[in-house]
Amino acid sequence: MAKYGKGASKRVASAMRRRKKGTLTSGSSRKVKSRKQAIAIGLSEAREKGAKVPRRRTGKARSTARKTAKSRRSTRG
Repeated sequence: MAKYGKGASKRVASAMRRRKKGTLTSGSSRKVKSRKQAIAIGLSEAREKGAKVPRRRTGKARSTARKTAKSRRSTRG
């Protein structure tokens, strides 16, 4: 089963076009130049419209993953 719906891919494609055109802005009204940031904005817009997009990863999950990776490195010696 697909992670992302067609609506989500349309929103991301639209955000990428707006980035290339130079009209895509972030929340603080600054021009977006980064490809990754354009994708994130497109996915965020898709979420708002109710498209099928996976939930955002929370900071807690990332920090625990980082901690476990760090502990694994230290035990290897």
